[in-house]
Amino acid sequence: MIARLWSARTTPDQASAYAAHLRDRVLPELRSIPGYAGSKLLERTVSNVVEITVITFWQSLDSIKAFAGDDIERAVVADEAAAVLTDFDRHVRHCEVVMTDEV
Repeated sequence: MIARLWSARTTPDQASAYAAHLRDRVLPELRSIPGYAGSKLLERTVSNVVEITVITFWQSLDSIKAFAGDDIERAVVADEAAAVLTDFDRHVRHCEVVMTDEV
């Protein structure tokens, strides 16, 4: 299993708009890709900035390529998402999932 991590920043007023975009636009697309294995949306507020981290889980690099294209390190950010973000990472990180403990 591979975790794909991406981060962005937004305002407190726009954080829910990004969550709605992820839920309503991105996740339905991801669910249609063989090898997609779930996701998590994390938020942390520091001063007046909401830090967003999206973690998606994939069975293989090939399944990530089906979503991201050949350059799997490039972030995939729709214009609709970029419009509600103040800043976002242009690249992602991939980590092998070594262990999980979900209760």
